[in-house]
Amino acid sequence: MRSPKKTATTPARSSFVRGRLVGAAAIAFAVLVVIENVLFAVTGALPYDAPIEDVLAYYAANRDAVAIVSGLVALYLPLLLVFVTGLHGLVERRGGAGTDWSRLALAAGATLSAIFVLVNVLQIGLALSASGLAEPTPAFGLVWQIHAAAFALALPMLGTTCIGSALAAHASGLTPAWQRLLGMVGGSLLLAAGLGNLAIADGSPLIFVGLLGFAAWLVWLLATGVRLIRS
Repeated sequence: MRSPKKTATTPARSSFVRGRLVGAAAIAFAVLVVIENVLFAVTGALPYDAPIEDVLAYYAANRDAVAIVSGLVALYLPLLLVFVTGLHGLVERRGGAGTDWSRLALAAGATLSAIFVLVNVLQIGLALSASGLAEPTPAFGLVWQIHAAAFALALPMLGTTCIGSALAAHASGLTPAWQRLLGMVGGSLLLAAGLGNLAIADGSPLIFVGLLGFAAWLVWLLATGVRLIRS
């Protein structure tokens, strides 16, 4: 027969392990995304308003970099789903405060993952076709435009995930007020950029508003991940 003490400590230990797993997933996701963006910066990734000839030359010369990025995406998308799913579970186990926000973050995170898959699939297609083309074709240009549009439409889903997770974590007592503010600011910037998704897909500097919001959310993820691992 189990002792009451042992029975009582089992849920606490399970919650502790779950919290550390969710925190580790948040940190790993943020780190892999940073590596991805550093790789794009190093290889000279082009803005969406770049001439299609330059786009073709970039993908023809950087097929290996695209392969590495694709591998990173294959790693960090499951980590994103682990984070939003695990966060929802933690919120429910802490009394349910913020459950609606965690559900919103979970739904938005799942949608975001699907859009990121599309963005990456199109990028792989660009890299594969670029090596066999002497000059851009209408089909190549169309894939580039769809890739840009998918990325632009990912911004509002990213902002919703950011706001939902920040509010849920704070409401359940997992994070302090300053982290809620950081998440709200980052998510709001992403949502604001998402309103101009057509302009962003056409190469507008408005994309930097979204990137600033994304950077704020990555900082939030790192801070939250460290807090969950230590708690």
